[in-house]
Amino acid sequence: MKLHLTQAAGKQLITGYSQDWISINNLVYPQSLVVLPDELLLDWSAIDFDNLNQAHFECLLAHQPEVVLLGTGSTHRFIRPHLIQALTESNIPLECMTTDAACRTYNILMAEGRKVAAALIL
Repeated sequence: MKLHLTQAAGKQLITGYSQDWISINNLVYPQSLVVLPDELLLDWSAIDFDNLNQAHFECLLAHQPEVVLLGTGSTHRFIRPHLIQALTESNIPLECMTTDAACRTYNILMAEGRKVAAALIL
């Protein structure tokens, strides 16, 4: 799926997505990653939804997002609350959705000037 957005100068924009890759500013990445408006975290170690742990979410605290979107792959799944305890204690909400929905939602929130983090699992 190719995504379109006209206003993203100097920001990290999700420009495409498939089950095998995510395109950020037209560069293709074949791995799970975290994208923020001003940063791209390629070292996010999430392999799949079933192996997520607290550390996958605690690393996001340093970036102080307003909201975290968790792209759970091709199936919409919900995270166990204890895994996101650090985010909850910091009043950072997390929304679970399929990865393609998270890509679209990220672009909308980023274009609105929100400090959103999209943690995307392939």
